[in-house]
Amino acid sequence: MFNSSAWPSVNKLAAPLVERLVAESDFLRIKVERPEGGYRLIDAGIECPGGHDAGLRIAEICLAGLGQVELEQTPTWGHGLRRLTVSSAGPVLACLGSQYAGWSLSDGTGKGAFHALGSGPGRALAVKEPLFEELGYRDSAETAVLVLEVGQRPPPAIIEKIIRDCRIEPAGLTLILTPTESPAGTLQIVARVLEVALHKLHVLGFPLERVVEGTGTAPVPPPARSFLVAMGQTNDAIIYGGSVEISVTGPDDEARDLAERLPSINSPDYGRPFVETFKAVAGDFYAIDPLLFSPAQVTVTALESGRSHLGGRIDADIVARSFG
Repeated sequence: MFNSSAWPSVNKLAAPLVERLVAESDFLRIKVERPEGGYRLIDAGIECPGGHDAGLRIAEICLAGLGQVELEQTPTWGHGLRRLTVSSAGPVLACLGSQYAGWSLSDGTGKGAFHALGSGPGRALAVKEPLFEELGYRDSAETAVLVLEVGQRPPPAIIEKIIRDCRIEPAGLTLILTPTESPAGTLQIVARVLEVALHKLHVLGFPLERVVEGTGTAPVPPPARSFLVAMGQTNDAIIYGGSVEISVTGPDDEARDLAERLPSINSPDYGRPFVETFKAVAGDFYAIDPLLFSPAQVTVTALESGRSHLGGRIDADIVARSFG
């Protein structure tokens, strides 16, 4: 089992990264303000352009500084596309204890309703998800940073809920808004390629305490015309273009089994761009097979045996169809 009592505060680790983001906001083309209520709001794509550099910084904030995110030009995908690489020596805390978009925040009903999934270190203060009980982890910092993948400002009721659930003073809260179709939003979503693998691994029942380190890569989509297009492209970047390497302890045959079961190709919904799948279920996200949300290709290395096991495959044709 985890010795999570020795885990550091994810919000304290993220704090200097947040301050650097704020200090370089003009260069990063993002907007920082203190709305009424005293909290800090960082707009990374709603009323300002943002960019990939901002997305890289926000992705590392989501990981609480426990992972590195880099961009590189690669001939693998062609058409001038860039590849993102995310790595972590502590992927369970970085990805599941911090980065995972698992805190559901809603207010109102009908067309005017607000809904967003909160990701980042602030989740570990609110601990609203059963996952934290399994991890045995709860942060106790006096400041919180939370990332919301939205194209609108959250209403006061949501701000009040976050402050109350995180048990902090209003001035201690930093909210970062990243619309999916913005460059920063697109990049920070694709930077979840390793986290998606960790979440799928958890769903499959593999013991999280046996995960030692991980690395993931995925192509970065071109600029999107709309939220729907961006949602499809970011999912396809991972489902059909993502590749993850994970090192685990334990028997070699269990590492081999994990490599076979983890990739997205095992889902009955695999085989067409995500937008087509989304339309086929009339926009009901929860009607899509959850096992689809996984990297295309996975390598699992059993540390005791030294053997690496490969499962799944990259489907460049579907990525090309999705990216246009």
